[in-house]
Amino acid sequence: MTCWQGLAASGLTSAAGNKHACSSPSLWVGGESVAARRVSGRNTLVPRSRGAPDRAATPQRMAHSAAASRAGGVLLSRRAAGARLPVKNAHLPHFRCGAAAACALVVTLCAVRLAAAENDVPRPPRNLSASDHPWDGGDKIDLRWQLSPDHNDPSGGGVRFYRIFRGYERDGEFEEVALVPIDPSMHAAGEAAFTVEGCKRKQPYFFRVTAVGAGGESAPAELIDAVETRRQLFEGRKLVLAVFLIVLCGPVLGFIAAARRGRPLRVRRIPGLEAVEEAVGRATEMGRPCLFVAGIQDMNDIQTIAGITILGRVATLAAQNDARVEVPTSRSLVMTAARETVQAAYLAAGRPDAYNPDLIYYVTDDQFAYVAYVTGLMAREKPAACFYMGSFFAESLVLAETGNAIGAIQMAGTAQVAQLPFFVAACDYTLLGEEFFAASAYLSGEPDQLGSLKGQDVGKLVVGALVCLGCLFATLAELTGGGVWQTVVDAMQEYLAR
Repeated sequence: MTCWQGLAASGLTSAAGNKHACSSPSLWVGGESVAARRVSGRNTLVPRSRGAPDRAATPQRMAHSAAASRAGGVLLSRRAAGARLPVKNAHLPHFRCGAAAACALVVTLCAVRLAAAENDVPRPPRNLSASDHPWDGGDKIDLRWQLSPDHNDPSGGGVRFYRIFRGYERDGEFEEVALVPIDPSMHAAGEAAFTVEGCKRKQPYFFRVTAVGAGGESAPAELIDAVETRRQLFEGRKLVLAVFLIVLCGPVLGFIAAARRGRPLRVRRIPGLEAVEEAVGRATEMGRPCLFVAGIQDMNDIQTIAGITILGRVATLAAQNDARVEVPTSRSLVMTAARETVQAAYLAAGRPDAYNPDLIYYVTDDQFAYVAYVTGLMAREKPAACFYMGSFFAESLVLAETGNAIGAIQMAGTAQVAQLPFFVAACDYTLLGEEFFAASAYLSGEPDQLGSLKGQDVGKLVVGALVCLGCLFATLAELTGGGVWQTVVDAMQEYLAR
């Protein structure tokens, strides 16, 4: 209901029920036509021009006008006196006008707030560039852009973070790949950088970067040309690994090359290997066979390979001394490799006629069934020398105790740490771990194996020196309370962690 409808309801209009009454209501006050109009934002009674009324006089109109004239006289007299109008629902026009003003005020404030929010939206970053990340596997792209001019604007709240989008076409769809928070280093440099990972090689990419502030997100800064990735020669963050690879493998390759040229390589003497010739000679003097057990693993085990190598040396001495070597195996492939090795040893010794392949045979794959057969053979044949070279488990103690019971000279070698105490307790000579692998190179005399052994020794020296330096630097850092020594220790830990 409008202000004029309120007046019509109170009986102040000249034509109640007329559809035009609210547009220009009229009153007759003292025989004068008075028009109710809005002047300067308020309801005012303004006299019309003198003359006849708007419409023809009728009995009903004249009666209504008389009532209106009396009400108008009361209205004007009380308004002139400054009294409140005793009109029914007279407060409605003033209430409705106040509500309209409040609504207009709310709309104005909302418009001002929206304008302020639009002003709070930061301006976009500038000069976006992209390039392939150097020394990687072809899966990274480096982005760099200048900060938004509103990056440090305190009035608008500045930039809170930057959003990075990636797409395959310039006008296609883009997906968000990262949010870059504000870093203090950006303020000094005036630019930001970020590395996008997970990219595909030979795939063109387009990127967009937007600044997000308190008022919203800016327009994007876009790349003009696409960027692609490519694989480098080697990954830069693995440089430390490449250095260690050169330090450790370089000496190995160098010593192998020197050994192939005929340069003698000195290897320290191993007492257990020096006793091989003594054990074979003792078996020859006593007229008893030699027993060789190459473990219970297959040829894919490095310990079995080392044991077969030692078997070649034992077979060579047996061929020279006309001794018999019996080799029961628990794997068929080990049997084949052992036969080839022993035959080659007899050929090298000039005794191919003395080679008997029946002495090298397969027994069973079952662990304790194999051990039961070997221990029974030892009890029947009573070999003078027993060699246990390979990978052993629970059967190591059974074999060693049985050989000790028959009075045989025993030599064992394995890299199984849990089985070494049993061999040490029951055998005459034991090759401990690394000595077992060095024995194959020591006995065979092959240039490749000798060069590899010497190169590994150099690598051990380098690693030991690094450990000593690390301990020294850590001790100095603790004694001096940090400083340059702590920086060195942190750098070493960082490089080793890579």
